[in-house]
Amino acid sequence: MQRKAFKMYLLPGHSAEYKKRHDEIWPELGVLLHQVGIQNYSIFLDESTRTLFGYLEASDLSTLDSLSAQGVMKKWWAYMADIMETNPDHSPVAIDLTPVFYFA
Repeated sequence: MQRKAFKMYLLPGHSAEYKKRHDEIWPELGVLLHQVGIQNYSIFLDESTRTLFGYLEASDLSTLDSLSAQGVMKKWWAYMADIMETNPDHSPVAIDLTPVFYFA
């Protein structure tokens, strides 16, 4: 299993809405995430900086590259674009974090 961690940024005043939208994740998006092999996907929020910390595990991280071409993924990004920092295509500004320690 491969691990990936990244950070994203929430716009001010939207922490409750961000949580609400993820509590109501679309079933078709969940299916897509499983189809590309994502497991143990968590997102944490640092309220003081509005930094979102994402962590996921996947059997092959290269399969995540296909997500940007999927209609449901594009639709989700557009849905989230009003509450977080995004790129011109509405994908979240996501900065990969470098692994420095792992303990199992």
